[in-house]
Amino acid sequence: MLDIVLPKTQSTGDCKEMRELTARICRDYLHGVWKKVNAKNIDFKHISGGLSNLLYHVSLPESLFAESKRQDEPKEVLIRVYGQTHGEGAIEALITESVVFTLLSERGLGPKLHGIFPGGRIEQYIDARPLKTRELADEKLSVRIAQKMASIHEMEVPLHKEPEWLWNTLNRWLQTCEKKPIKNMPEYVSDIMEKTDLKTEANWLKNRLETEDCSVVFCHNDMQEGNILISRDADANMEDPELVIIDFEYCSYNYRSFDIANHFAEWVYDYTEPNHPFFKEDLTKYPSEKQRLDFIRAYLHERGSRENPKKVMREVEVFTLASHLFWAVWALINAKTSQIPFGYWEYAGCRLSAYFQLKQKLSGCTQLKRKMDELTV
Repeated sequence: MLDIVLPKTQSTGDCKEMRELTARICRDYLHGVWKKVNAKNIDFKHISGGLSNLLYHVSLPESLFAESKRQDEPKEVLIRVYGQTHGEGAIEALITESVVFTLLSERGLGPKLHGIFPGGRIEQYIDARPLKTRELADEKLSVRIAQKMASIHEMEVPLHKEPEWLWNTLNRWLQTCEKKPIKNMPEYVSDIMEKTDLKTEANWLKNRLETEDCSVVFCHNDMQEGNILISRDADANMEDPELVIIDFEYCSYNYRSFDIANHFAEWVYDYTEPNHPFFKEDLTKYPSEKQRLDFIRAYLHERGSRENPKKVMREVEVFTLASHLFWAVWALINAKTSQIPFGYWEYAGCRLSAYFQLKQKLSGCTQLKRKMDELTV
């Protein structure tokens, strides 16, 4: 069995150790001329990807590709190395994600799977780029994303059908938080944490969301711009943009409105900032009412649903609380363990602040509605 040991400098990208590791993976798991690759003759490039995995583009040199005698032999592949895992549940999540990726590959809905190794997998390399945060607001792209999300939600996948993933994952992460002392936390994040009982918040949120009676479907759960690829050809032809959804690491049966709410929240966060904390938060970028309605209408139309878009939009607003709390706790966990350079503490602070601001707003709306109801009795 191939032993995957990440070099301490892997986050710098094109380092010697990672070239050697990816070359060894390709030799061991691919066939044909790939058996002849080594760290010196491969074309190797670190690709900016998500905040949980490391992505590397590896391609054959022209001399070796010319020797290839099999039509199914790829000229280039994507090596995905998983980030740190947190507990037994995280291992199960990786297995589930691999199964789902395989199903998507077989159905032609995702990249082709070339191989699975301990600690990652080898995927088809798609000549595409991730969307930029600002492009999420593009009208044509937003409609296309809504259609893609609707197609995913229509899938029947052999997984547990109850919406337990969200709460099981949160509870597992919160247990990890309790076991490991928090060190080096910035003061303003520490101030938020001192006033917050995350377990109490998670329990309150679960009870609140269950009152919404939201539809449960197969969800991606992380449809941010980095996980939405656009064909290079589409850059020159935006009339009919081709999009590919990737990274089903967090996929599960879940509340429909969590997926939509989570996508809307991602309009606010740009992860391409080159300097610490390596992201920018711009609350003015949150989609307007019209943009949210257009997205939801396109989504419902694709699913053939006659639901009231405004009712769904209100439901989505409530589920935005879940998005904020979920990724805040995710950031707290990764702040202690991740080798990927990112301002996890700062990100946790941003998402927790957004959570409490929205909670206060929704609480105010509820109190106002109660007063109005009392006046009309």
